[in-house]
Amino acid sequence: MPGMEFGSWVPLALIGLAALLAAGMSFFSGFGLGTLLLPVFALFFPVPLAIAATAMVHLANNLFKFGLMQRHANWPLVWRFGLPAAGAALLGASLMVWLDALPVLARYTLVGMQMEITPIQFVIGALIVAFALLEFWPRFQHMSFAPRWMPLGGVLSGFLGGLSGNQGALRTAFLLKAGLSKEAFLATGIVAAVLVDLSRLLVYGLGPLSTHWAASDDWLAPVAVLCAFLGSFLGQRLLPKVTLDSVRVGVAALMLLIGLGLMVGLI
Repeated sequence: MPGMEFGSWVPLALIGLAALLAAGMSFFSGFGLGTLLLPVFALFFPVPLAIAATAMVHLANNLFKFGLMQRHANWPLVWRFGLPAAGAALLGASLMVWLDALPVLARYTLVGMQMEITPIQFVIGALIVAFALLEFWPRFQHMSFAPRWMPLGGVLSGFLGGLSGNQGALRTAFLLKAGLSKEAFLATGIVAAVLVDLSRLLVYGLGPLSTHWAASDDWLAPVAVLCAFLGSFLGQRLLPKVTLDSVRVGVAALMLLIGLGLMVGLI
């Protein structure tokens, strides 16, 4: 929350644990770090800063995973999918900055406290809810697209990545049908994610979000980065052994609650 002291161990523990688990998950599913970490960051930061902080952790972790997996990447597919994604991420990030500058949508009183709903809270909350509901839809887990749709997939996932950080689920759906090995699928997705993160951080850092950074605490993002590194390292070791259906349902439930909280101004 704005103005809150971040020196306590509770925010550090929550974000560190979320980063550890989500980074480990991302080695099995191809996504998960931003999906889980953004709602947790949103508990302690203004929504635009939560998105930017998540992008920093996401980029650092993907660079770490790139070092572990880069030899497996399918580079022709990276250019067909990743370059359109990077360009669309610039547009999505610009839209997020624009939404952050809009006036408050509504104010109300709840148990004596003044609550407000901003456009950025509502839009990001709605996207988080949408992705949470998709996780509960069995067909979504098996959804994939023909290889000819790769550039379009890059545009869609990159735009959503720039706007809200929720890029991985669509990226996974499009890359699944590319005929890649498990290692090549993960490595190609990692490179595409790095391109998107670089694009959106360029917009976040140069725009009005820089004022949020000046007032923020310095510890949460570094703790999240270190825990994400550990999660990725452990995830690589466990890659052949783990299934995640129950974990995905739990994460989706958490996302649904936090997304609804954002939409109605409780977070």
